[in-house]
Amino acid sequence: MQAPDLPPDEALRLATLRSLNILDTPTEERFDRLTRLAKRLFGVPIVLISLVDAHRQWFKSCVGVNASETPREVSFCGHAILADEIFLIPDATQDPRFSDNPMVTGEPHIRFYAGCPLSVGVGGRLGTLCLIDTEPCQMSADDLALLRDLARMAEQELAAVQMATLDELTGLSNRRGFMALAQHALQWCERHRQPATLLYMDLDEFKPINDRFGHAEGDLALKAFAQCLGEAFRGSDVIARQGGDEFLVLLTESSPEQASAALERLRSLLQAYNLSSARGYALDFSVGAVPYDRERHATLDAWLAAADQAMYEAKRARKLAGPR
Repeated sequence: MQAPDLPPDEALRLATLRSLNILDTPTEERFDRLTRLAKRLFGVPIVLISLVDAHRQWFKSCVGVNASETPREVSFCGHAILADEIFLIPDATQDPRFSDNPMVTGEPHIRFYAGCPLSVGVGGRLGTLCLIDTEPCQMSADDLALLRDLARMAEQELAAVQMATLDELTGLSNRRGFMALAQHALQWCERHRQPATLLYMDLDEFKPINDRFGHAEGDLALKAFAQCLGEAFRGSDVIARQGGDEFLVLLTESSPEQASAALERLRSLLQAYNLSSARGYALDFSVGAVPYDRERHATLDAWLAAADQAMYEAKRARKLAGPR
């Protein structure tokens, strides 16, 4: 039996999954109707909406099995989340990766498996909508297209769950989403002894933009800054709008020097935006950058407070330095 490999974005994937606060929650009709529909359309005995956690796959919805989870190491879905396309096993007994898998040699006696990965935003492939049969099967092109369509519906439902952790204006994580993502990312860095840096940013002279140009223009400025953040930092970094004109970035596996380089990229992007947009104001920011120190930062809140203080000190220093 071949256990599934870990995706390269495993830390971000797990942080995104856990930020949804969906694991071990009760069944919901909006997910159950999709598994019932898939069972009827494809005529298979088992359909799952499976979410792959660190050491298990947990079923948000299932028909045809009584279990609520199985170990990740024996899961077919653990393999399915390694790529974007549908993971198809026509006959598991003929596949050396699965022929001696306990779910093939024993209950539920899997022969056929088709799993379409489920993603939410840039958080990686969180799980699958999968079909299972106890007899070998094949799927036509139309069948595969239908499975993808149903999987997109499942993704929409997961996205609705995620909306509670997103900032509506910018599309970034809100404070709630950041706290959940950052906690898991930080635990991963501690476990693997990797450095991390927290950036606390505040837009300079944002109030005059609202006062002079109106709140609609202020919203446009916030969205432009959020877009520059997304371009300057990596997909694995946790980026959030803390509230108002304050933003947070948690850089995992990053030294202070790497954080400084990312900030320079951000300043270059903002400079280019200011030159090209010519909106009558220039976007700029003050930032507090604080490397993680286990002795000084007993909690995530303590780390945030230190970065907040560092940001205000940086803002005060910039004001004393006068116009740039």
